[in-house]
Amino acid sequence: MKKILSRTGASTGCVILLIAIITTIACWDELGSLIRTGNYDNTDHMVETIMAKSATPGVAIVVSEQGKTKYMNFGYADVNNKKRVTEESLFELGSTTKAFTALAVILLENEGYLSLSDSITDYIPTFKPTIKGEKANITIHQLLAHTSGIPPWSIRLIPEGTTDDMLEKTIHNVSDIVLDTYPGTAYNYATVNYDILAMIIEKVTGKRYQDYMTENILLPLGMTDSYFSTGQEKESDKLTKGYRVFFGRSLEYDAPRYYGNIAAGYLVTNSKDLERWINAQMGIGDMPDHLSKAIEQSHQVGIQTAGDEVENKYYSFGWSIDTKNRVISHNGSNPNYSSQVLIDLEKQQAIFVLANLNSTASSLIANNIYENMNGNPMNKFNYDDAYLFIDLVFSFLVIIAVVILCVQAIKLVKGIQLNIKDEKTRLRKMIGSSIALVLSIMLLVLVLILPYLLDNNYLMIKVWVSYSMLIWMGLTSINCILSVIISIKKMWIIRSGSIQNVVLENNEFIGFKPKI
Repeated sequence: MKKILSRTGASTGCVILLIAIITTIACWDELGSLIRTGNYDNTDHMVETIMAKSATPGVAIVVSEQGKTKYMNFGYADVNNKKRVTEESLFELGSTTKAFTALAVILLENEGYLSLSDSITDYIPTFKPTIKGEKANITIHQLLAHTSGIPPWSIRLIPEGTTDDMLEKTIHNVSDIVLDTYPGTAYNYATVNYDILAMIIEKVTGKRYQDYMTENILLPLGMTDSYFSTGQEKESDKLTKGYRVFFGRSLEYDAPRYYGNIAAGYLVTNSKDLERWINAQMGIGDMPDHLSKAIEQSHQVGIQTAGDEVENKYYSFGWSIDTKNRVISHNGSNPNYSSQVLIDLEKQQAIFVLANLNSTASSLIANNIYENMNGNPMNKFNYDDAYLFIDLVFSFLVIIAVVILCVQAIKLVKGIQLNIKDEKTRLRKMIGSSIALVLSIMLLVLVLILPYLLDNNYLMIKVWVSYSMLIWMGLTSINCILSVIISIKKMWIIRSGSIQNVVLENNEFIGFKPKI
């Protein structure tokens, strides 16, 4: 018995040590980045530090101050091919696309095609949301301000696909949605609001959303490299590779395409074109008068209709607007890209940051550049980023789950060992095994329903969250099943009789004394 225990313990220890060594070697650089403070003495060092800590492969930045523009590029557009980021490198914007969509709605109102107070059902008769069993009336203005009452989780109703009917399918999927709040009563950010706006744009113009946007906004502003991605277009050689974080590293990630979400997150652009966009917001550069007027309107806040985010900050026309300081901003996230725009209309300062990884790195970089421009200290990186934090936590849990799996596998191979000297011990072990059985089953159920407890589903976890979470869920489920098997075997052995020094080795009994 002692020899068996000794061999089992030694094997387990070796397995744990081996896993620890392999993990340390594989993640040495990432562990170093976690520990090192980094350098924030200038903008370049700050960006490089944040990129290293967030595992961001590439960043493109455009800064405009009183009409003077500066481009800053860091890292790789394509890591494998060592292709560097330039001001011509293309990135997906994510939700900073929404300001473009809102601008189109303003243009259409000014041209008499619609009114912001119009009901959605005036344009989409099949759209019939409800609240507390009653039909609800949502206006265009409420979609623009995220005060429609449509719940944030509705993003998972957007179907994956690149066919021409994806926008229509998206609207169909939310047409009878149950609202969280009465329209116009509360701010609740839901990306689907802007997909509905895209459908309205198509209805009143008779054109595809992307065609109207290109003809009336992108080309008039001179944004000739930009386009709205449907997944049907030929991929440009200027398009950066997108990445996702896994075990502290960035992995190239070809994310699923959602044509139906085009108006809320799929403008593809670069620093050169965004220079024109941010300068247009500050009234700099040549543009048609009607477009200049619409841009000015998009910065105005109607307190009664805007989404109330926090004190002096409102959501309106695709912008978070700080009414006290006259600063407009927005961040954007797609599964493999992120962005942040920040424009001080009073000081004529603007920053747009693009990254080919989904994290808060873009936001922190943009805010730090803004603070630095105004003589304030820059903030250090911290791990409050949900995506990076999830990867960090579940990467650690994966290592623990692997160790537990190895221990349980060794236990099953070597044999389940029980040492029962009296009836009291037998009862205690029976109770312990029963509790272990119940807890294992409960944990298994909890793991299986975890995505739904987080108000998500498996597809959303697969697309948006680090693979480490799915791997942990898989390993933990296997561990739970093995634990159930071990507990049942123990209970069966204990129930079989009064046992002295019982060992189940390779499914054979040793020292078994049958119960009489």
